[in-house]
Amino acid sequence: VNNYHPEVVWSDGDWEAPDWYWNSTIFLAWLFNDSPVKDTVLTNDRWGAGTSCLHGSFYSCSDRYNPGVLQPHKWENAMTLDRVAWGYRRNAPLSDYLTIHDLITTLTQTISCGGNILINVGPTHDGRIPTIMEERLRQLGSWMDINSEAVYDSTPWNYQNDTSTPGVWYTTKSDVVYAFVLTWPDNGALELGSVVATPDTSITMLGYHKDPPSLQFGASKSSGIIVTFPPMSEVSSQWVWVLAMSGVDPAQ
Repeated sequence: VNNYHPEVVWSDGDWEAPDWYWNSTIFLAWLFNDSPVKDTVLTNDRWGAGTSCLHGSFYSCSDRYNPGVLQPHKWENAMTLDRVAWGYRRNAPLSDYLTIHDLITTLTQTISCGGNILINVGPTHDGRIPTIMEERLRQLGSWMDINSEAVYDSTPWNYQNDTSTPGVWYTTKSDVVYAFVLTWPDNGALELGSVVATPDTSITMLGYHKDPPSLQFGASKSSGIIVTFPPMSEVSSQWVWVLAMSGVDPAQ
């Protein structure tokens, strides 16, 4: 800490013994009161058996923690591209790795509920990132190139996921509400039960650049809205699609 001035101190392996065994309380007291980073540092919650999800700048609770609902305390989803392990497994079958849709879905659910995501890769003994993991990270990067405005600096909306259609999650930033659509609607029309249109409503899709870019929408029978999607071939985004909606209200 004195040499490198970290912004985050992330502790793990705590469950084998209580906090007094690790001298966690002594270290944390120094970290937050006398260390050179006392005014800026953050810590997770793994500082002794029974302390997770109770103490820390943010909670990581358990591996792959993804509660699916808004949390009252800052939290992080520490997850892995390998469904089974954190380290490199030479004999791992492809089915043990998250698909890119799985990865973006996890990201979407996490940020919609106010969480941070920590994506782990398991390098080989000589520091190489396995090809399948590199592919997933590059795919995520290409998706973020199109949809990052709905992710960075966003916050949870009034609803975390839609009340009518499964697989739709929300974030918001400034006056825009973003809807992450995990599955392209079969008939090209998506019902959103959590969103109410106003005279000022405008809806676009990130990665759709036709002129005009606005999508057609109308009221649904359940007091929400129905959004008409453009042809998929005209949208540059893949896997998960994001609607940017301005001038909308949350359903009551």
